Amino acid sequence: MTRRFGDLTAVDGLDLTVAAGEVFGLLGPNGAGKTTVIKMLTTLLPPTSGHARVAGFDIERQPARVRAALGYVPQLVSVDGSLTAYENLLIFAKLYGVPRSERRERIAASLEFVGLEEAAHRMVRGYSGGMMRRLEIALAMLHRPRVLFLDEPTVGLDPLARQAVWQHVQSLAQEFGMTIFLTTHFMEEADHLCDRVAIMNLGRVAALGQPIDLKASIGRVDATLDEVFAHYTGNQLDNGGSFREISRTRRTIARLG
Repeated sequence: MTRRFGDLTAVDGLDLTVAAGEVFGLLGPNGAGKTTVIKMLTTLLPPTSGHARVAGFDIERQPARVRAALGYVPQLVSVDGSLTAYENLLIFAKLYGVPRSERRERIAASLEFVGLEEAAHRMVRGYSGGMMRRLEIALAMLHRPRVLFLDEPTVGLDPLARQAVWQHVQSLAQEFGMTIFLTTHFMEEADHLCDRVAIMNLGRVAALGQPIDLKASIGRVDATLDEVFAHYTGNQLDNGGSFREISRTRRTIARLG
């Protein structure tokens, strides 16, 4: 796939295959094209050229089938703080066409999976950041999607909350066979969770493989994924990002509390 914005080529001939049940990480510096890839694969943005299939459905010719087959946890907070967790889930159940006879059971199972059954009837505005992320995972899995997209799912979370999200992501892949496609700036997160990772730079894939193989590819058995990232992108992880990206991240952190 390729996506252009005027003279800017944000994604340049991306060619990826992600296996069913795989946890796949898309890494890269700010501006590498990661978010554009996510938007195309979730049918929010059409490619300029090329094509892609998600869960076997074409993203342009069958967008409704694609959306029905996927779950999506964006970087920005997507839950309604003026509602309870149960009410958020009930709205999603209706939007995704979960049969009325199954809604109560599905909602209860989703809340139990993310450990929020005790807080089901509390206003979400009173949740911690980690609880909000867990609720978003519950929302994304409610209709039993085949593919789950996570866009920087642990940004703004403290270490304990981050570990809890990691555990839920692993459980989704292991217990439900769900395919997980995630972006992250935390190399430790990618190393811990992902079966394979792709490192993007300037709209193209600079490296692709299992974390252990990518470390070996730079000629050091003791290399970290941070060093692999720097090697293939020529960027350090703390390169700052644009004003817009920094502002967005800070808003997310503020809302997650």
